[in-house]
Amino acid sequence: MEKEKVSSGNIIDFKVLKRIMQFVKPYKGRFYFVIVLTFLLGILTPIRPMLIQYTLDTHVQYGNYWAMVNIMLIILGLLVVQSAVQYAHTYISGRIAQFIIRDIRIQLYEHLIKLRLRFFDKTPIGRLVTRTISDVETLSDVFSEGLAAMASDLLQIIFILAFMFWIDWKLTLVSLSTIPLMLLATYVFKEKIKVAFNDVRNAVSNLNSFVQEHITGMNIVQIFGSEKREFEKFKEINKEHRNAHLRSVLYYSVYFPIAEIIAAMGTGLLVWYSAKGIINMEATGITIGKLVSFIMFIQLFFRPIRMIADRYNTLQMGIVGSSRIINLLDDQTDIMPNGTVTPSDIKGQVKFDHVWFAYNDADYVLKDISLDIKPGETIALVGATGAGKSSIINLLNRFYEINRGSIQVDGMDIKEFDTASLRKNIGVVLQDVFLFSDTIRYNITLGNKEVTDKMILHAADLVGARKFIDRLPGGLDYNVMERGATISVGQRQLLSFIRAMVYDPKILVLDEATSSVDSETEEMIQNAISKMMTNRTSIAIAHRLSTIQKADKIIVLDKGEIKESGSHDELLASDGFYAQLHKMQYKEIA
Repeated sequence: MEKEKVSSGNIIDFKVLKRIMQFVKPYKGRFYFVIVLTFLLGILTPIRPMLIQYTLDTHVQYGNYWAMVNIMLIILGLLVVQSAVQYAHTYISGRIAQFIIRDIRIQLYEHLIKLRLRFFDKTPIGRLVTRTISDVETLSDVFSEGLAAMASDLLQIIFILAFMFWIDWKLTLVSLSTIPLMLLATYVFKEKIKVAFNDVRNAVSNLNSFVQEHITGMNIVQIFGSEKREFEKFKEINKEHRNAHLRSVLYYSVYFPIAEIIAAMGTGLLVWYSAKGIINMEATGITIGKLVSFIMFIQLFFRPIRMIADRYNTLQMGIVGSSRIINLLDDQTDIMPNGTVTPSDIKGQVKFDHVWFAYNDADYVLKDISLDIKPGETIALVGATGAGKSSIINLLNRFYEINRGSIQVDGMDIKEFDTASLRKNIGVVLQDVFLFSDTIRYNITLGNKEVTDKMILHAADLVGARKFIDRLPGGLDYNVMERGATISVGQRQLLSFIRAMVYDPKILVLDEATSSVDSETEEMIQNAISKMMTNRTSIAIAHRLSTIQKADKIIVLDKGEIKESGSHDELLASDGFYAQLHKMQYKEIA
């Protein structure tokens, strides 16, 4: 499994920030209200120390008890108002964040389901899960703890500085003499934690990819006795994840005590300078009230500075996650262009006209393929593994885009069809049946409410699956669990037949549809297939030649090229590729 490595880059990525802010537009009223609350917090924070200074110097010093009580009541009211504003600021910004990540996650998933299969062939599923879940979640912190909180901290610092310089500029300079040390410590911490957080995001992505891939393929791991080796790989990836987190813990555990010491040094210098002036009765204008207020100012000033480093890195993580999400949303290379034609009725004529196709640019798996299938005709594709049989089916359904040539249905290029309309008219039964962890009904309809139970049961009768469904507890409401774990392989195959037939498709594709069933079930399915193929264009991929002898035409593929075509008898008489395959297969049976 390829490990993902991404670089965090610069924090101020204005392109990413601009794109993020586009998601705020539906909630701009609430967003502007948060900005107003941010300004209020910045203004309210430094008022309390000034009132305390006024109380000490004006009322406490002269024993004016009731005036002091009135000021204390004002301070209490101020605290209530500030708490209410802080609550509204935190709640509304957090609420906006949740709505935004909901919208982004919907947009991201909508984008993913439009991508071609080629994209999923080359991208680990766990990485996409990380994009859709974890990376989107970091955006919540950008709005609730990043931008809004950081703006509030900056405004508080600005207003506190303004009040401090207004009251006494000399005391302000003494109080802030340790600021260079704090800025240096904050910068070093910011750089270190940025790298650590980026390592954490990479480790999470790699961990998700590994776990998803190996849980999905657990049967292979156990069949080949590879549990111990895979467990060692997991421990190594998990170790990288742990170490990345431990580095961030180390930087936090070093930075915050240092920040506290620097803040305490500033307070110490302030007390020393002020006390010296008061004791020596120097004409400095320093009073007890002013000293107390400046001690409070220092605490209020250094607290947001300490927090800004943490906010900075929250914003950094959000920018990293946002950048990866935006890159995925902006990647249009794997989105299939959709046509506009939505035919009400398809007759079923299929034509491949000199089609060339490669999964990788130059490595062609189909070379100059030309087929002309008449409506209602049944053709079979045979050939060795890797000959290109499944690729023909994938191209007909537009899961991939051809390199050269054209594919037509009823004389019209399939690129002109609305993809959903095209696929609705093509019923596909694959060899590997995928079932979701849900009911029989859902796995047949896939949530399409237009498909009624009557339509489901009619299709079930057609393929001979009605009896087994009726025997299940709850019938159509029976939950097959993940990947159909609670039903047999043959029953899964029968459900895939119902799923294909419930829409009454004009074109039927069978990819070795009976390979996973027992002889009794196979006989039942073969009878069903005969009924299904009636009045439908049918394309069957078969490894067992006995299942396709009645096909109107058999196409023999080898290394992406058509080597022979004709009926079963004609191909046997020509004594070519098909005849050799036939002899080899029946020799094996004998």
